[in-house]
Amino acid sequence: MNNFEPLIYIILLNYNGYKDTIECVRSIEKINYKNYKIVIVDNNSKDGSEEILKGEFKKYKIIQTNSNKGFAGGNNIGIKYAIQEGAQYVLLLNNDTLVEVEFLTNLIDETLNVEEKPGISIGKIYYNHGIRRIWYAGGGINYFKGESFQIGCGEADNGQYDREKNVDFATGCMMLIDKEVIEKVGYLSEEYFLYYEDTDYCMKVSKAGYKILYCPKSLIYHKVSGSTGVLSETYQFYMCRNRYLFIKRNFGDRYKAMATLYTNIYMLHCILIGRYNYKNVVKAIKSYNFLKKRNQKRSICN
Repeated sequence: MNNFEPLIYIILLNYNGYKDTIECVRSIEKINYKNYKIVIVDNNSKDGSEEILKGEFKKYKIIQTNSNKGFAGGNNIGIKYAIQEGAQYVLLLNNDTLVEVEFLTNLIDETLNVEEKPGISIGKIYYNHGIRRIWYAGGGINYFKGESFQIGCGEADNGQYDREKNVDFATGCMMLIDKEVIEKVGYLSEEYFLYYEDTDYCMKVSKAGYKILYCPKSLIYHKVSGSTGVLSETYQFYMCRNRYLFIKRNFGDRYKAMATLYTNIYMLHCILIGRYNYKNVVKAIKSYNFLKKRNQKRSICN
């Protein structure tokens, strides 16, 4: 165990979810790591979250946005504040998670005791169903499909993913970022607004020469639904649009062509089986084309 405890700022993004946020903070308060601070960014909630959270947590910094900035924009506000206040590491943590007592101690121990210090570290994430069913135990990027994936998702934990290793993808649900990385690589891309911003950031960090470390001794639980079927309009729009955007921003010509073709077929499949609504997909593709043309004009002007 490493006795050195770098200053970690834990960023919780709240949007109409003060009950989850309160539960998350209460679980963090029980951890055995001492050198941390909590920053709650309320993403312009409409359920009275700001007043409730300020009444509940007077010792923590609570930042209110003037509009919904999305996952990337809201977290960036917290990250910028943390860096200004002297954070050595910033931990992005979903507000609908619960943590084990040693999660942060183990995460830092593994981060500081590897041969090559990583730029991003992440632990093992379980579904919060009372049993140890894996939600994340490492991750990668499928260049053929143009998407990230989570290793072990849905599996019972029998110790099959208990080895520390470098991975290509860390979910924004739990992402420990070194200050040095933020200063060199920058912040999450706000062009995504919601979904794929973590995948995009991992690509940027890897291209900058940093490793992403999976730390299996650091354990948290995520209140995520395992249900499938017809998904919300917001989910359909951003998952579709941002997949194309991610491919465009990060892939070379060879993989870009393959991933775009596959995504076209996949979106058609989702429409045919009723998973996605045709109008939502069309709207998403139109939005992507608008962003692509706008970015092309900007690159020409620059």
